[in-house]
Amino acid sequence: MTQTFDFAVFIGRFQPFHSGHLKIVREGLERASKLVLLIGSAWQPRNARNPWTHQEREAMVRACLNESENARLLCLPLMDVPYNDELWVRNVQATVNGLVTAHHTTPHRPAKVALIGHRKDQTGFYLNLFPQWHSISIENYRNISATPLREQLFVDTPESAIDTMRSSELLPNAVAEYLLNFVTSDTGFLQLQEEVRFVQKYQQAWQSAPYAPTFVTVDAVVVQSGHVLLVQRRANPGKGLWALPGGFVNQQERLQDACLRELREETRLKVPAPVLKGSIKRSAVYDDPYRSTRGRTITHTFHIELAPNAELPKVKGGDDAQTAQWIPLSNLDPQTMFEDHYFIIQDLLGTV
Repeated sequence: MTQTFDFAVFIGRFQPFHSGHLKIVREGLERASKLVLLIGSAWQPRNARNPWTHQEREAMVRACLNESENARLLCLPLMDVPYNDELWVRNVQATVNGLVTAHHTTPHRPAKVALIGHRKDQTGFYLNLFPQWHSISIENYRNISATPLREQLFVDTPESAIDTMRSSELLPNAVAEYLLNFVTSDTGFLQLQEEVRFVQKYQQAWQSAPYAPTFVTVDAVVVQSGHVLLVQRRANPGKGLWALPGGFVNQQERLQDACLRELREETRLKVPAPVLKGSIKRSAVYDDPYRSTRGRTITHTFHIELAPNAELPKVKGGDDAQTAQWIPLSNLDPQTMFEDHYFIIQDLLGTV
């Protein structure tokens, strides 16, 4: 097939990289001189939905290609921006434009760029977001989805599940070998198994409900003198990760009261309630359907801005929090933060 494009762009999460993904990659390499792979959900901590880092997913992809194909493959991580679609689009544009500037070999002629993916797949919505580029729509190969493949690693015996996926050609051989090594030698997999079992047990308690439950929670973004108050989670899900103080709303509580109660329980923050109430700047709702592995969870978040002071109020972890700590805003690391709390902070403080 003649290479009609200079660059083909394929955006995906690849959790894990499967045979359907490989078909698109090979099609992209046939249709373009270079294939740009933007690996989504980058810089997130390991969890049941995102078990592998973007570096590990790139390694899966490259293990399936030969030397000449790898030479034409450009891989870059792409961070999610769940509450700002425009910023996500801008990030994609800037990343692709930077690669084109660096790798386009005929600057006297504008580069021909095309997006490639499954248009009929709900995850292929991005094909309509970049009208400045061409579009290549590929049929979904055998309707393979990464979600059930990923779930089998935690529900079934991992080695048996991987062998079944390999024999049924759902996974390329190279990826199957990579995953076998992961489940047998990576300590991160054991923690993931423990968390998945916790979530499954949690969800079983709601299986008899006539409708799928929607949970309501509250979170506090407390900021003072360039620091935000975080707690380190004591238990699963997200054991050991940093999180906003918060929790579930009691049946007889208003949202603001629930937020201040959880804040007090988890941090022992030594600030009077009237001062906290008077310091609330705004509130916002965060409802990404995939924000919590426990189920559909909508959180109401309150931004509390305390007056600047050379000394930060004393805090101490309590209830579900192993510890509480003031963290400089410049030190926030999405790879160590629970669920979407990093993105909530960025959005609520207007720093995205």
